[in-house]
Formats: sequence, structure tokens, C-alpha cells
Amino acid sequence: MTIIIEKRSIKAMSLKAEYDRDFYAWISKNVELLRSGQLAEVDRENIAEELESMGKRDLRQLRSRLQVLVMHLLKWKYQKEKPSKSWVATIEHQRDEIEGLLLDSPSLRVKLDLALDTIYPKAVRDACRETDLPETAFPTFCPFPMAEILAEGFFPEPGEAEEAEEA
Repeated sequence: MTIIIEKRSIKAMSLKAEYDRDFYAWISKNVELLRSGQLAEVDRENIAEELESMGKRDLRQLRSRLQVLVMHLLKWKYQKEKPSKSWVATIEHQRDEIEGLLLDSPSLRVKLDLALDTIYPKAVRDACRETDLPETAFPTFCPFPMAEILAEGFFPEPGEAEEAEEA
């Protein structure tokens, strides 16, 4: 009994095994195959999975940076102690990183408001931890419009935590 396996099938199986064994080598080989037009040889399944993962990673990074930024804006507005230079640096750095993500992936911009709804309670939780203020000291909804959050040079006017109003 003779078993005939196509040469292409053996290469595809080998490439899929390379994915688990040496990720960088797998990437390099797939890039080479794509650039040379050998589309039948590429590891389509794992490439699709990696591309999807990259998109999710960028969205997670956007949420994370927005959470840190909003938390620092809340601290700036509601903490009685004088804001530190490190807060300014953190706020500006997060804005710069968000801007970079949006320049690379403009379609993420439509996710910002939904991301804000998701991260705001977490930003309040983090601000509570860092300021020792109770959760009730902060508004139920984010007091800053997205345009202000992202605006270079925007720092909220200091306010009393007890006067926190719902937006």
C-alpha cells in the first residue's frame, strides 16, 4: 500500500508545527511565502488567529491607557493635595500613547465612548485606592467629555470631592 501525500500538505503541516516551536521563525517563513505569492503554502488558520489577536491587543491597550488617564484626571480634580509633576507626565504620556494608537488604527476612535463606559468604574476604583476618597466622592458617570480627556493641555479645575455631581 502506497500513501501519497502532497508536497504542499507536508510543508503546511511543518509550518503549523513551527508555530508552536518557534514563533519568530514561523512569522519569518509566512512573510517570505506571502511576499513570494505562495499563498497556498501559508498557515492561514494561525495567521488569521494572530491578526485577530493583534486587533484585540490594540483595543485592550486603548482601554488600559484611557483608564489610567481618566483616573489621573479624577485625582487631579478631586484630590485635595497639590497635583504632582508626575501626574502631569502620566496624563501627557497616556494622551500621547492613545494618540499613537489612534493614528495607527483610526477605526479604534469609534470604540472610545464605549471604552469610557467600560473603564470609568475601574478608573474610579483606582482613584479611590490612590486618594483614600470613597467611591461616592466621584460622579457616577465620567465628568469629562472625550474631547477634553484627549485634549492636549486639558487639566480639570480642582473641585471638592463632596461636590461631585453626576454628569
